[in-house]
Amino acid sequence: MKFTSLRAALTGAALVACGLLAVPAAANAAPPSVPPGVDQHAVPAAEAAAAAGYWTPARMRAAIPADSLLAGKSASTPASDVAAGAPVTYGKPAPAGDIQPMATAETPVPNIGKVFFTLNGRNYVCSGNSVSASNASLVATAAHCVHSGKGKYATNWVFVPAYQNGAAPYGQWTATKLTAPTQWTKGGDITYDTAFAKVGLLNGRTLSATVGGTAIAFNQARGLAYEAFGYPAAAPFNGQTLQSCAGTASPDPYGQTQSQGIACDMTGGSSGGPWFLGTGAQNSVNSFGYNNIPNVMFGPYYGSVAQATYTTAATS
Repeated sequence: MKFTSLRAALTGAALVACGLLAVPAAANAAPPSVPPGVDQHAVPAAEAAAAAGYWTPARMRAAIPADSLLAGKSASTPASDVAAGAPVTYGKPAPAGDIQPMATAETPVPNIGKVFFTLNGRNYVCSGNSVSASNASLVATAAHCVHSGKGKYATNWVFVPAYQNGAAPYGQWTATKLTAPTQWTKGGDITYDTAFAKVGLLNGRTLSATVGGTAIAFNQARGLAYEAFGYPAAAPFNGQTLQSCAGTASPDPYGQTQSQGIACDMTGGSSGGPWFLGTGAQNSVNSFGYNNIPNVMFGPYYGSVAQATYTTAATS
């Protein structure tokens, strides 16, 4: 992702932004515990209720790309658990041909949408995707689109699927829980820039029942081919339409993160948008770029930490 206005404190180069599911617990059972390495925030009911009415069309248009939240973020020495674990896919992958309609960048896709939230008194915009989960209410996005990193969780968090030119054909879905790796929430480590938001019901229906939910895969091989989607809002884009790019992933050339890069010119606002494998399963999100490597978007590797974050969010 090419965000030339942002520089993060990394040595050597500057960052710039952009199996089967577990059976849900019975209603009278204790809530599932949050495993080590995962941080989860339950949104207070009053806050969620307020968010539902907060995002007017004017506020959506005025929200700024969240790439500025990456300022000062860095990556620690890559941990072995980034790539640990057996390959697994949750949900039913679609045949490769089924994702081709999404290649038309100007056409909205029901399960992909814009994310809006507030942090430190400012309104931001990102992208996200509805993914398969046992709670049928899960949005995958980037960690910097739910939490500031070494700071606080976002408020007024909503997902607007199939957004286009101000239209919200499936409504606004308000977060009830936000889940991210502790490497991000406690340390702002950009290698772990992945998160999930559980959203509440809308008109008595779950998100997946309304817009569908794609499969999601973890611990896959590196260097695979991806198609990425998002709503870039920084110039030359305006954030009003869905955009896409595609390429074969390559390692971080500076070795500063475990993230992978693909050819892509999307800008701020596309952060958190999904990366799809040829099977149709999501396997990363738009995360960041280097200001001296133009037109390359980096996304986090979905390893065991991302998997634990997902399974915690999917069953909560």
